[in-house]
Amino acid sequence: MKKFQVYPAIDVRGGKCVRLFQGDYAQETVYADSPAEMAKSFVEAGANWIHIVDLDGARDGQRINSAAILEAAKQGARVQVGGGIRSREDAAYYLDNGVTRVIIGSLAIREPELTVGLIEEFGADRIVIGIDAKNGMAATEGWLETSERPASEVADFFTSKGARHFIYTDISTDGTLMGPNIEANRELVEREGAQVIVSGGIGSLDDIRRVKRAAAVSAISGVIVGKALYEKRFTLEEGLSC
Repeated sequence: MKKFQVYPAIDVRGGKCVRLFQGDYAQETVYADSPAEMAKSFVEAGANWIHIVDLDGARDGQRINSAAILEAAKQGARVQVGGGIRSREDAAYYLDNGVTRVIIGSLAIREPELTVGLIEEFGADRIVIGIDAKNGMAATEGWLETSERPASEVADFFTSKGARHFIYTDISTDGTLMGPNIEANRELVEREGAQVIVSGGIGSLDDIRRVKRAAAVSAISGVIVGKALYEKRFTLEEGLSC
């Protein structure tokens, strides 16, 4: 039986913890100098998992903040990492150095067969398919480009190839604190065993409770919380106890 999980988020740019508004690199707020210290504080608050994204890597298509990310991965929680993972070597680098799961986003759109190979090589529990969408269409390259593939089509393909874990981000809600697009997450996958983590828009404890209620009757298995924590809308302890 799946366990509902709250994932505090760390977005790394220039080695620091930041948040963007709707994925806009020009609308950045710096919240902390050290991702490792932020991860440590999340662990002390009770986090079992942490969600980390290399924003520079996502935009530039290569690992850029990997040293800071691996240091954050040593703080006691399991971590899932995305951003700049564009090859088998990138995925192996993280998985061989303390990261529990890697998130495959742009690569999944551009090289689906290679991504299927990663699932087969490393196992479905270590590869997460990250689907970021604008108006229902999958976006790539740190959200700077939109593909011509519906998010649901991408999910259908990878569930048919054995993928079990997905993260769905509705870019229009990300960083807005206006509430998540729960319906889009509910509809993303229907195959038995597949699970979806909701990302984008969480602004209150009620938002987390809404996602958790939806998880009871759908494939939703967790929620990523970022800006709301940094803006002190609620504490991580409160979020974890919802």
